Amino acid sequence: MMTHAAYDCDVLVIGGGIVGLSTAYALTRAAPGTRVTVLEKERGPARHQTGRNSGVIHSGIYYRPGSLKARYALRGSAELADFCAEHSIAHATTGKLIVATERSELPRLHALVQRGREHGLPVRELGPAQIAEHEPKVQGLAAIRVGTTGVCDFTAVASRFATEVTAAGGIVRYGAEVTAIDRRPWGVAVRTADGLVVRARVLVNCAGLHCDRVARLAGDDPGVRIVPFRGEYFELARPELVRGLVYPVPDPAFPFLGVHLTRGFDGSVHVGPNAVPALAREGYTWPQVRPAELLSTLSWPGTWRIARRHWRYGAGEVHRSLSRSAFTRAVQRLLPAVTEDDLLPSPAGVRAQAVLKDGTLVDDFLIREAPHTVHVLNAPSPAATACLPIGREVARLALRRARGTGWKPPAVESGHCV
Repeated sequence: MMTHAAYDCDVLVIGGGIVGLSTAYALTRAAPGTRVTVLEKERGPARHQTGRNSGVIHSGIYYRPGSLKARYALRGSAELADFCAEHSIAHATTGKLIVATERSELPRLHALVQRGREHGLPVRELGPAQIAEHEPKVQGLAAIRVGTTGVCDFTAVASRFATEVTAAGGIVRYGAEVTAIDRRPWGVAVRTADGLVVRARVLVNCAGLHCDRVARLAGDDPGVRIVPFRGEYFELARPELVRGLVYPVPDPAFPFLGVHLTRGFDGSVHVGPNAVPALAREGYTWPQVRPAELLSTLSWPGTWRIARRHWRYGAGEVHRSLSRSAFTRAVQRLLPAVTEDDLLPSPAGVRAQAVLKDGTLVDDFLIREAPHTVHVLNAPSPAATACLPIGREVARLALRRARGTGWKPPAVESGHCV
């Protein structure tokens, strides 16, 4: 058994997005003195899913009662608003409208009302005249208003977690891409691209778009493949057309919420995202192609099963991606006044969607344990909203694994990770 001094840190977190940094933050609070290191391959935090989403604090209305998404979003939305207030991070509780524009959507809208009430959310049903009171330019047959939805600066939240971790004695290393993982009876040793070696009792994999690859580096079969879906956004040239947040009624067959309108904490209004296959894990535009990553996606049986099952839906999304006029027509279902000239290009995001071999899109958060390791294998939206409870749960599992090595939480111990 290795001595305490032989370990460079107690828990090593791979990934400097909001989930990885929330986990590190939770570790420093649950067991003060725990030596924590975070390795992030980019030059700063929140460069991918965290910093490229719509900035919405979700209420939890969409998610199946009892699921991790529902439990953590319901708890996390309130906690995140409090965290933002405590640390003076830009945020607002705005409420949102979910609008049915066709009669076929009314049963699904009613089902959301019932689900919202099951969750104890403040849900109000609206007719066309009441929709106009909240959003004069929005058109619909019926809508519901969810009062607890909000917006915030998720990049600032992630950066604050990093600040709190370093203040507690932990280390957050940027520009540290993990290239090799060696798991031993005593723990794990990780090597980065620049030759740094970090030895830890426990490894936590929060690598997002690369989490399945990191799991395989550790010698584990994740049982899923990350299939990247790009979400393309536009910014409204006339933000006065929208007062708050406006969503369509989602299709329950997909984990995507559809093209929506989001007034951010800075007053700008974003439109999107759609959901098209990305040709690289970080493929933010069509020309961005990484052949090895594309081959990884195409060689996964689940990818082809998704394509066969949902090709019509996918073809529509691709068409709207390639045609500004088609995208505009989709937005006009909610906002008839919008024109093609109103849509200004905005940075895209890529969703790390875990897919099973049979083509099932993993619908809930997925956290798996292995010797000396905790893998977060599916944490797309609403993971940013739910980052605080997710972080606490992953930290709990990591500390349990650390105790299995003979480690005991220090009373308060000085000393830093590498």
